[in-house]
Amino acid sequence: MATSGGHVFATVGTTKFDLFIRTLTNDDVLRELAHRGYTSLTVQYGNGSFEPWSGFREGIKVECYRFKDSILKDIKDADLVISHAGAGTCLEALEHHKKLIVVVNESLMDNHQTELAEKLFEDSHVFYCSPASLCRLLQTMDLSHLRPFPPGQTLTIAKFLDEVCGFGTTPPT
Repeated sequence: MATSGGHVFATVGTTKFDLFIRTLTNDDVLRELAHRGYTSLTVQYGNGSFEPWSGFREGIKVECYRFKDSILKDIKDADLVISHAGAGTCLEALEHHKKLIVVVNESLMDNHQTELAEKLFEDSHVFYCSPASLCRLLQTMDLSHLRPFPPGQTLTIAKFLDEVCGFGTTPPT
C-alpha cells in the first residue's frame, strides 16, 4: 500500500504508445491505484493520438499533458513512476530512487526495451509488464521487494544496452 495521498507519474516520453495510456487511464487501473492508496496521477502521453481525460475518476485526480520542457520535477514528485521502457526515462527514475513499473511496447520491432526491462527486473530494480497485464501487476506486486538502484550503476546499464543493441562493437571483417 502507498502512503495516503501517494502520487503516480506515468510517461511515454516522445513516443506514441496509446495502448499503454488507454490501459493506464481505464477505470480498473484507476481503481487499483486508489486501492493501493494513490490519490493522484499525472500522465505524459507524448505523440499519441489518444488524449486521456483529465479530472477526478475512481478516487484519483488525473492530470494529463503531451509534452513539457522537462519531466524531472514530475519524476521527483512521484511516489511511483509507470513508464514506457525507454532507457533514459528508466534510468532517470531509478537514479532518483523511485519505485518503477516499466510497460513494454510489444509492437516494436527489434524490441530492446523488453531486454532492458528484463535486465532491470532480474536485478530487482523494477517490475515490468505489457499494457494487457498492467492491472494484474498492480494487484499483485510488492514494491518492498524492489532494490534501490546503486550509484554508478548507470555505466553498467549503458554497457548492457551497448551489447544488446550492438553499439560500440567492431563489425566482423
